[in-house]
Amino acid sequence: MSQPLHDNICDESLFERFYKKHSKNLHDFLYYKFGDHLNPQDKVQEAFVKLWQNCGKVAPAKAKSYLFTTANNLMLNAVSHQKVVLKYNSKPHKSFTNESPEFVLQEKEYHEKIQKALANLTEAQRTAFLLNRIEGKRFKEIAEILNISTKAVEKRIYGALKKLREDIDGI
Repeated sequence: MSQPLHDNICDESLFERFYKKHSKNLHDFLYYKFGDHLNPQDKVQEAFVKLWQNCGKVAPAKAKSYLFTTANNLMLNAVSHQKVVLKYNSKPHKSFTNESPEFVLQEKEYHEKIQKALANLTEAQRTAFLLNRIEGKRFKEIAEILNISTKAVEKRIYGALKKLREDIDGI
């Protein structure tokens, strides 16, 4: 006659009864609070999934509170996301550019030249150069990462710059 006490809601039959008892109420709560446009049924399902994923941490006495709080937070996140989308959509978007087709082509060719020139560097030069110019690391940091002296880093980077100037016109 007395039911065994559970310390969590991981028992499938207990979870199923809990779902049947609270899913409609949770859906109605979300629908009344946020409306239908954010699809409250999906948030109900997500909330129950989160409850199931954390079932070992949630006592049956706290499960309803956990469920409603989780679902409410999911809806608030969706509202927040909608605000970002609306703000982005309200900004005028450029449908044109000031770039001529010749400029776009030159930019593409230049990018290809840079990629070829970087590929022609030795691995040591390329590594030191990219750590410095792309990652923004200082010579001392690069020396520590590569386990070499600071002078060796300087030599590699200056060698890379010299080779890049030779390979690419206009740098």
